[in-house]
Amino acid sequence: MIQCAALRIVVSFLFKISQQKNLTGTAKKSLRGLFVKVRFIETCRLPTPFAVFDMHGFEEVESGQEHVVLTLGDINSGQPVLARTHSECLTGDALFSMRCDCGYQLEQAMQSIAKEGRGVLLYLRQEGRGIGLLNKIRAYQLQDQGADTVEANEKLGFAADLRDYTVCYDMLSHLGIKSLRLMTNNPRKVKALTAGGVDVVERIPIEVGRNPHNDSYLSTKASKLGHWLQHHQDDEQ
Repeated sequence: MIQCAALRIVVSFLFKISQQKNLTGTAKKSLRGLFVKVRFIETCRLPTPFAVFDMHGFEEVESGQEHVVLTLGDINSGQPVLARTHSECLTGDALFSMRCDCGYQLEQAMQSIAKEGRGVLLYLRQEGRGIGLLNKIRAYQLQDQGADTVEANEKLGFAADLRDYTVCYDMLSHLGIKSLRLMTNNPRKVKALTAGGVDVVERIPIEVGRNPHNDSYLSTKASKLGHWLQHHQDDEQ
């Protein structure tokens, strides 16, 4: 885990360099070569209550970490694709936890793509903003004692957010997707995808699932991680 965290810090540093305006296209391309590489494994059908998706499996070349992408409809028409990059959250996605908004966002994204009849959902195995499931449980215990979601990660020796969105580059490239209408509240996702040459033509808010159990968590994401949340903005006015 320490080696993984160190790698994430290096990648984050390279990502910041890649956004410098004075870098040439060649320099940016060279930096991208240092980002997470993945290989395509296989595709199958995935029937869900929302639609019958195609599920594409990918594997990180260096670590062997697995990721999946769900697609629906014609994603190669050249038109921007409705998209969501969703980091794995076992507690929210599978166990219906109300401590976060992850499960609500996953369901909303799949419903929106099904309604559109066309879209892509990248499901990234980056549990707990990159710290892993067991460390997330440790972080939750600290939150039970009064720490917020950022403080808890930092008390465990991690950065507030270790997720690495450069893993999306090869997956989107393999699928032939070059431009997105991205469902997100997170500015880091927009910046990371844009830095990798993906054209984010629209940012679509995805604010769902706020409740008494995650209200403080969402407010912290807005105040400390810069997430665009209308509820938080309204509170400040």
